[in-house]
Amino acid sequence: MLFWQPYTEHFRVPEPDGSSYTRDVLALPIFKQEDSSLPPESETKNPPFQYVLCAATSPAVKLHDETLTYLNQGQSYEVRMLDNRKPEELPELNNKMVKSIVRVVFHDRRLQYTEHQQLEGWKWNRPGDRLLDIDIPMSVGIVEPKTHPSQLNAAEFLWDMNKRTSVFVQVHCISTEFTPRKHGGEKGVPFRIQFDTFAQGDCGEYTEHLHSASCQIKVFKPKGADRKQKTDREKMEKRSPQEKEKYQPSYDTTILSETRLEPIIEDAGDHELKKSSKRTLPADCGDSLAKRGSCSPWPDAYVSPNQAATPSFTSTPLSTYTTSSVPDSDSSSPNHQADPGSHGTSEVSLHSSHLYELVEKQLSPTASIQDAQKWLLKNRFSSYTRLFSHFSGSDLLKLTRDDLVQICGPADGIRLFNALKSRSVRPRLTVYICQESPQESPLLETHATNENGEHSISSSLHVYHALYLEDLTAAELIRKMACVCSLPLGTINQVYRQGPTGIHILLSDQMVYNLPDESCFLISTVKDEVGEGLHLILK
Repeated sequence: MLFWQPYTEHFRVPEPDGSSYTRDVLALPIFKQEDSSLPPESETKNPPFQYVLCAATSPAVKLHDETLTYLNQGQSYEVRMLDNRKPEELPELNNKMVKSIVRVVFHDRRLQYTEHQQLEGWKWNRPGDRLLDIDIPMSVGIVEPKTHPSQLNAAEFLWDMNKRTSVFVQVHCISTEFTPRKHGGEKGVPFRIQFDTFAQGDCGEYTEHLHSASCQIKVFKPKGADRKQKTDREKMEKRSPQEKEKYQPSYDTTILSETRLEPIIEDAGDHELKKSSKRTLPADCGDSLAKRGSCSPWPDAYVSPNQAATPSFTSTPLSTYTTSSVPDSDSSSPNHQADPGSHGTSEVSLHSSHLYELVEKQLSPTASIQDAQKWLLKNRFSSYTRLFSHFSGSDLLKLTRDDLVQICGPADGIRLFNALKSRSVRPRLTVYICQESPQESPLLETHATNENGEHSISSSLHVYHALYLEDLTAAELIRKMACVCSLPLGTINQVYRQGPTGIHILLSDQMVYNLPDESCFLISTVKDEVGEGLHLILK
């Protein structure tokens, strides 16, 4: 049975008649670890808050590793919110409310990079469900609990530090749901339960960060955590006393370890200056990243673009940032032909503009960080600009296909890899055309010298132009032919294909659909005898 301690009491200094709960807290390895970079214990400042998860830790964790706690899916677990301040510490918080945001996040750094994609996949498989909930009837001392539909893994509430506060949380996702082809709970991925606490600022919003802490958990199907705990305990009992000394004992409660915060500098894609915000990335205190994953940064949904970051669910949803305005390209294929905006456009200018479009879509190895950000935005990768905020052009081009799939997920990873390698989409149909009349292209005539030394026209050199069709329609083919032949589109009345015995067959969508790939045609222009305009005949 666990008993509450007075709020003025500190767990770092045990009393002679302290309860077993206090002794357990003192014996945890997170309080034993020392770091040479930290100040002496006499100078170390105690954390103002402490969060205690009422669930036993696993006995199968090595001595200097972070504790691991097993939870059952959907079961309510108590988290006690303790005021650990000294009498003279933070007096401005006396008789005031603070806000805490509780989240379940990924422990592995690899999954933290793709958290949005992972959660979207979970939401697709389990519509209407949440990853984290607060059991409001069982909770004590919390005020205004809130959840947001777009943040399925987070909840927030207010609480008074001078009163007993206890929040009951439920985790509905299991560890194996994020492990492909794994069906056993033991092989699931670890999560973290993270608490971020904020004080009320001058503007009345809870924007001043006070404290963050988290612990490592694994979630099993109902009753699965109890079975796993029993299995670990039986395995440890079979070990020798020397081997047992290398492992932590199992504690009745789990203390969330405090984390310090480091600011993140984000590079804006369309600005030369870097803007620093109050968004922070908690880093682990006194332990290596190889053993312990750092706390997750606050989601984009908590950040307002026009003001300081306010970790509140009332700010703009995440979808606003993932679907930000991105200049769409004219076509997904680099073979896209420009629509003739003016009737006098020459073939050379069309070719040069098309070549410029191709070069613009390619990312240069010499591109700066700002250029790489603009390239990501232009190619519809706006949701990954923050992830690649410190990548230059050469850094992005060095990433392999497997790297991008692991970071961005299968769909966006393959799309980004193809965009980086400039892989064009193969056109559905390729047609070669040439104007039959030599008067239309006098520069293409070749001259020969006869016996008397006079120059005469010997033959006309036929040069073909390639048309790449992505839409197999007659209108698409006519538009591209008018562009190449420098003919106003409005002057073309009908287009015919010369068939057997010289008959003229009207060009239709079905005919274009059944044209063989790489077909060759000579274009002959005939004036309309009835009205104005021209007829085109494909021979």
